[in-house]
Amino acid sequence: MAKTAFLGLGVMGSPMAGHLVAKGHAVTVFNRTAAKAEAWVEKHKGARAPTPREAALGQEIVFACVGNDDDLRAIALGPDGAFAGMDEGAVFVDHTTASADVARELHAEATRRGLGFVDAPVSGGQAGAENGALTVMCGGDAEAYAAAEPVIASYARMCRLMGPAGAGQLTKMVNQICIAGLVQGLAEGIHFAKAAGLDVGAVIDTISKGAAQSWQMENRSKTMDAGQYEFGFAVDWMRKDLSICVAEARRNGAQLPVAALVDQFYAEVQKMGGGRWDTSSLLARLK
Repeated sequence: MAKTAFLGLGVMGSPMAGHLVAKGHAVTVFNRTAAKAEAWVEKHKGARAPTPREAALGQEIVFACVGNDDDLRAIALGPDGAFAGMDEGAVFVDHTTASADVARELHAEATRRGLGFVDAPVSGGQAGAENGALTVMCGGDAEAYAAAEPVIASYARMCRLMGPAGAGQLTKMVNQICIAGLVQGLAEGIHFAKAAGLDVGAVIDTISKGAAQSWQMENRSKTMDAGQYEFGFAVDWMRKDLSICVAEARRNGAQLPVAALVDQFYAEVQKMGGGRWDTSSLLARLK
């Protein structure tokens, strides 16, 4: 069992840290909003610290799951950052969906300090975090990954090293690019079925047994048909992720016409007041 810290107790981080405790790992948490850390400790019986540095003191693995590149730098670097409190040989595992650039930057700084660093964004959403069934895409050195993987297994059904630092974030970009096109296609399909006077439930039940089947179809078609979007992975978060994808594509020369277009559609959903709606709310825009 490992001595760990978990930095960031949002809708993903809180249940992930809880699974670590459930699997017998020692966990010290930090959250910018102290009340969330207090509530987590009351529920899970771990410990909390007032700064990332203090949370990281003496830990073998420090996990993070925060909002973006700047949030990540804020908890990792500086005199109160986690890196300042970590012992040589400890490993920092970042579950934030962030840029490949910040992953490489923090990997370089960690290496300079004698620390391991793994960029490890996740897929599976809040339900995956709560059920301990996340997919984790990792980048970094093999030694650091080997130390972290058995502990990540506390909340993952799939975890794989994809390549050097930044490769985990690049793989997560592929994931989000694929999801954007799938959700838009599903939204258009349901919209078309309704316009054609078809029984949407019967249509989905039938085509989900064929080549059109997808996770989105299995898990979102019924709520989309019912116009229910107050849950799941928020449009605001998806737009943040797609902006990372588009920026990376400008650098590597990849063409993302569908992802860029769907990002514009999500901007329209935000204008409708749907920034916190699930990404399946693309159907609401068509209505």
